[in-house]
Amino acid sequence: MTSRKAIASLVIAAATIGLSVPAVRSQNPTTIRVDGSSTVFPITEAVAEDFQKQNGGRTRVTVGISGTGGGFKKFCRGETEISNASRPIKAEEMEACKSAGVQYIEMPVAYDALTVVVNPRNNWVNSMTVAELKKIWEPAAQGKMTNWSQVRQGFPNSPMKLYGPGADSGTFEYFTEAVVGDAKSSRTDFTASEDDNVLVQGVSRDRGALGYFGYAYYEANKNRLKAVAIDNGNGKAVLPSREAVENGTYQPLSRPLFIYVNAKAASRDDVKQFINYYISNAPKLVSEVGYVALPARAYTLASSHFQQNKVGTVFGGKEAVGLRIEELLQREARL
Repeated sequence: MTSRKAIASLVIAAATIGLSVPAVRSQNPTTIRVDGSSTVFPITEAVAEDFQKQNGGRTRVTVGISGTGGGFKKFCRGETEISNASRPIKAEEMEACKSAGVQYIEMPVAYDALTVVVNPRNNWVNSMTVAELKKIWEPAAQGKMTNWSQVRQGFPNSPMKLYGPGADSGTFEYFTEAVVGDAKSSRTDFTASEDDNVLVQGVSRDRGALGYFGYAYYEANKNRLKAVAIDNGNGKAVLPSREAVENGTYQPLSRPLFIYVNAKAASRDDVKQFINYYISNAPKLVSEVGYVALPARAYTLASSHFQQNKVGTVFGGKEAVGLRIEELLQREARL
């Protein structure tokens, strides 16, 4: 009897240890820190949520929104393992990372149709030219271009209220480069926020509002916003859509979206698992949150670059205005 009791005690102890180890692991998960673009946030957040469920709580993924520029500042200081970016890394950011000894793997994850929006009660704007957008947003317009009647003959005498991303936003930099002709060259008398949801709220409540942000935020709020078709000078105005991005007709506001992975962190098992999950599930989740998934070849290239720890950027610190999907693939293949 004593022997049987001893064996039973050992079985119970073993079962208890077997149950307690996962519990301890789940109480002390590893953490992957992500920050940066609010545009890329919905993708990475969706991936993080699904990954954490699949991972059983062994890894915690935190995703912040400080804008592409703000995200790169943290990334180059070694404060994050992954940086969300709605534009390629810039020359000064490359230098900051180099000075801090931070190497990175550049991974395109989706395409965006940067979307210009007005309030649904706006019954005078259906399309705008890039030249009209420039007239509204260039620095010379500050304090002067304040009424819709100034934009185009026939527009009403109605106050115009502007909403846009803040100066640390990659969307702000891309838009000003594409529309004004110089990154960060913009009037400053507008309501700015790094959180696109704040911009959605503003435009949805003001009949005279005009704003811009990533396509996913428009897709999620179609009943509260009205998209503006863009005429880039060829006489044909094109509405943002997946099809227009894929066939290259939505220009110059189509753009690639990225994540940048710290090359040293890429050797960690938890980061490897997360990135592999990200790339494997990106096509489905990118579409679900409202962006344009890349061709399968693009994700294969991204995965290969990650597995081989290929560091650097194919953009040389410059913006990628008007870059079509096929051109992006050609560049990535040369990395």
